[in-house]
Amino acid sequence: YNGVGFFLAFSGMNTSKSETVKEHPLKPSRRSMPCLAQSQTHPQSLSKHSSFLQPNRVQPQPQPLSAGTSTATVDVVSQRAKVMETLENNLLKLSNTEYGDPFLDGGKDKDTYTDDSEHGNYDTRTDQSLLIKNKLTRQKTEPRTKSSLKSDAMASSGLFFKDGKKRIDYILVYKKSSPQVEKRSTFEKNLRAEGLMLEREPAVTNSDIMFVKIHCPWETLCKYAERMNIRMPFRKKCYYTDWRSKTMGSLQRNIRELKSWLPRNPMKLDKEALPDLEETDCYTAPFSRARIHHFTINNKDSFFSNSTRSRIVHHVLQRTKYEDGKSKMGINRLLNNGTYEAAFPPHEGSHKSRHPIKTHGAQNHRHLLYERWARWGMWYKYQPLDLIRRYFGEKIGLYFAWLGWYTGMLIPAALVGLFVFLYGLFTMDSSQVSKEICEANETIMCPMCERNCTLQKLNESCIYAKVTHLFDNGGTVFFAIFMAIWATVFLEFWKRRRAVLTYDWDLIDWEDEEEELRPQFEAKYSQVERVNPITGKPEPFQPFPDKLSRLMVSVSGIFFMISLVLTAVFAVVVYRLVAMEQFASFKWYFIKKYWQFATSGTGVCINFMIIMSLNVVYEKVAYLLTDLEHPRTESEWENSFALKMFLFQFVNLNSSIFYIAFFLGRFAGRPGKYNKLFNRWRLEECHPSGCLIDLCLQMGVIMVLKQMWNNFMELGYPLLQNWWSRRKMKRRGQSMENKISLPQWEKDWNLQPMNLHGLMDEYLEMVLQFGFTTIFVAAFPLAPLLALLNNIIEIRLDAYKFVTQWRRPMPARATDIGIWYGILEGIGVLAVITNAFVIAITSDYIPRFVYAYKYGPCTDQGYRQEKCLKGYVNSSLSVFDLSELGMGYSGYCRYRDYRAPPWSSTPYEFTLQFWHVLAARLAFIIVFEHLVFGIKSFIAYLIPDIPKDLCDRMRREKYLVQEMMYEAELEHLQRERKKNGKQYHHEWP
Repeated sequence: YNGVGFFLAFSGMNTSKSETVKEHPLKPSRRSMPCLAQSQTHPQSLSKHSSFLQPNRVQPQPQPLSAGTSTATVDVVSQRAKVMETLENNLLKLSNTEYGDPFLDGGKDKDTYTDDSEHGNYDTRTDQSLLIKNKLTRQKTEPRTKSSLKSDAMASSGLFFKDGKKRIDYILVYKKSSPQVEKRSTFEKNLRAEGLMLEREPAVTNSDIMFVKIHCPWETLCKYAERMNIRMPFRKKCYYTDWRSKTMGSLQRNIRELKSWLPRNPMKLDKEALPDLEETDCYTAPFSRARIHHFTINNKDSFFSNSTRSRIVHHVLQRTKYEDGKSKMGINRLLNNGTYEAAFPPHEGSHKSRHPIKTHGAQNHRHLLYERWARWGMWYKYQPLDLIRRYFGEKIGLYFAWLGWYTGMLIPAALVGLFVFLYGLFTMDSSQVSKEICEANETIMCPMCERNCTLQKLNESCIYAKVTHLFDNGGTVFFAIFMAIWATVFLEFWKRRRAVLTYDWDLIDWEDEEEELRPQFEAKYSQVERVNPITGKPEPFQPFPDKLSRLMVSVSGIFFMISLVLTAVFAVVVYRLVAMEQFASFKWYFIKKYWQFATSGTGVCINFMIIMSLNVVYEKVAYLLTDLEHPRTESEWENSFALKMFLFQFVNLNSSIFYIAFFLGRFAGRPGKYNKLFNRWRLEECHPSGCLIDLCLQMGVIMVLKQMWNNFMELGYPLLQNWWSRRKMKRRGQSMENKISLPQWEKDWNLQPMNLHGLMDEYLEMVLQFGFTTIFVAAFPLAPLLALLNNIIEIRLDAYKFVTQWRRPMPARATDIGIWYGILEGIGVLAVITNAFVIAITSDYIPRFVYAYKYGPCTDQGYRQEKCLKGYVNSSLSVFDLSELGMGYSGYCRYRDYRAPPWSSTPYEFTLQFWHVLAARLAFIIVFEHLVFGIKSFIAYLIPDIPKDLCDRMRREKYLVQEMMYEAELEHLQRERKKNGKQYHHEWP
């Protein structure tokens, strides 16, 4: 009864008109031998006790057991399950062919595609709450069938085809009303010819939407894995040890025992919380079907990870034609012309669960990432980089690794900057310069505008003087040198960190092996070919005259956009000149009194609005110019586009800051002989306390507002879009209960797609922030602290966005952060120069230094304390005769400059002190730059790019991989000879 009954039940359960042929294990042959290497964890198995069941087999869904069910009944069910498994294996053996795989049978290919007329209701859809409830019941009664229940839950949640066997690797979405039927039909026919399996499914919430589910079978995966040179594991790692390694091992054990007595680091993630990160450590080699017996293949469905499967399918989609013609290929063109609405790999289920993860475990990788990474409560924890890389791919994993490293390195910079700020705060009242300005009750300052400004006393600038001292004090020079060295240390140690990650993630030789031509480049230059000097194969080639002409057009476009930025800055300068006169005669007393602050504040806000408006234009122009260049590879396209966007936005953000730092007040002239713009508007002067307060205001406002805007656009905007999508679904009559039962591909369709440019926006935001943190840090020491606070939020915000608000991006690979590293190095060099000029020209550090050593009361004693600056304010102000203005004033006024008084033989000429200050400024710039560049170069020389132990491990591994490949081939040949009854020897034949 048991054998016959379960045979009939098994046969009836697996019979359907849309069923495809079952996938069989490879037969032992010269191309496929059972692998004797170590086991590999299945990507979907998140529990510690993994069970190796055949995922291609649908387990019979057991009925929930009542409370009174006896253990005997449980044993009977288990025995029946074993009988069914035995019968199924026998059937599979009987149906196997001697060579090849059933997926290669062309006659069965028609069954793998389902027409619109074949669609019925989605029978395998199950409510998540019911799945969890059934799962908990089975855990109590039948612990041995836990993996079977989990497989059924995955199938019913929309991760498999209708038969519950074939995993969905990619999703295509199109509208039934789309007129591009012929292109879509040809494209899908060519996809099936490439070996992919397709299945259509109508949308539940929109009758016009149709989903095309794509599955990549084993033979197709092997074919393209070999073509793409994907490295796969083939042998367990063994490490070479010598006396030093043994000594270090014992030392590490002692340190580990000592750490066990110390309090646990709260920032580390528990290994128990991330059981899936305990992977086998295997050697890898480029996959080859001829040497398939070398690789670790315990389960064909888990051999290629989900991200690798999606990457292979994306590779096929990019190179499949939809029409006759050299450029009629690729999914990107079909997305642009409206043939398809979207193309994306599916998420691995829901990111939330009704039960806590500590007691019930993670439902899938996405749920694990949300609980251990994307939640705001995990803000102080280290990131699970291995899990991020496995789910989203190495490119996104490297971004979060770099962002985490940058955030960690900001901690010492923020602490030192905060110390400099607090030092200025505590010494603000005792500062000699601030005291003299606040006590100058009788010093009259010259009017700072033409018509509406009144005479002011110097002590009215007391608040400005104290605020300026917060940023311009004795620690400013030290902090500028520290930040220049910090930028070098950050970049050098990131290179070491990147080397470790590329080794751990098996990316050492990836770039040389897998860099591919862009489909657009292949289509454009398919008629012109040249032999590749590396591979020796012919490939499309872009002639130099064509490349040069396109590059010149692109460079011209860049200069045009930069000139547009400078025009916008000039417009803001004109606004400040006009507003200065208006605010000085304003009716409100507060604005009239602080008209300079009002002018600067409104100018910053207008400048910020212009910046954000022009950014929209820059993105489209950069996209057009990059496409016009026709870059050869995808990385070249990304690097070219990123460089353009950085140049546009860097000039856009920093042009006004450069104006205030180095040009404001430098060409204003003197009382009685002011320079005017268009002979109408008098050029703006610095405040009596200096121009540094204007620079701090400009940097602080732009930095804070831009970070707030970026955070809103990254999280708030997708949240609003998803909320609007849910609201439209409600209007169509879809309730929340119905939404829970949606398959996974439709839930992903309702999410927002990732940005068109991938991680470019994320990197650009952080690199521009790095520029704010380093370039003008001498004027704003709180910039690293603001950047640190923003990045703590940014990491979890990006994580939340990737896990919950965006569709799953295509898992791309990368060995580094691309062109951004070179940009960061350029910013580090520019930061040294700008900080030298800010200290020498913008701040009053050099004039105070010259006065203390040459003109102050401590001339012969040395610069020791604040009393040496006594009389500095009076020395830095020149005298002007008010009667020369012709405005009815009499007497004398003071202004900031080093000029002779009106009663001297050479009135209003530069004094000797001016030339001393100028010479000291130039000398400081030269000494500061050479000193800091020397320190940076020395540190870069001392820190190797790759750790020595890692370098030894890489060389040792390369040697062992070659030996193991030879040994595995020899062992395979010996087994073949023994099997055929031939004599074999231990040497090579």
